[in-house]
Amino acid sequence: MPGFLMGYVRVVDGFNRRIGRFVMYGIFVMMGILLWSSISKTFFLPSLWTLEMAQFAMVAYYILGGAYSIQLGSNVRMDLFYGGWNDRQKAWVDAFTIFFLIFYLGVLLYGGYESTSYSFQYNERSPTAWRPYLWPIKVIMMFGLVMMLLQAISEFLKDVARLRGVEI
Repeated sequence: MPGFLMGYVRVVDGFNRRIGRFVMYGIFVMMGILLWSSISKTFFLPSLWTLEMAQFAMVAYYILGGAYSIQLGSNVRMDLFYGGWNDRQKAWVDAFTIFFLIFYLGVLLYGGYESTSYSFQYNERSPTAWRPYLWPIKVIMMFGLVMMLLQAISEFLKDVARLRGVEI
């Protein structure tokens, strides 16, 4: 395996590991928002921003954690046959099926780019009473999709290396 491809895998894996480890604490942000929502509804006037902010936090949480999830292999697989295969058979199947994931992420990126550019162009806001700008969460989504795409390519390269008898 050429050195630049091994370097690519190390850089992408390292970056996604750091992002994933940081973002996993986002659950506490969501808990804080929802706790404040409960307290404000019980003791004060209900906050307009809590529901939508919790949704934005959840989107950031799972989109930014997606690449780390792919890296750890904690994504969903049909284990009926896969669990009984050896590492080489798994690498063959993963190297083939990763193209479906890459295609899917490419389609999402295309639509996400169009939606994000629309958001910037027209200063798109949510139609709720709070009316936050939508471009920040769309930018986060685009970043997460790009990182998942880069991680999928990294996983493909690791599968090809495994098929050649090399571990990265």
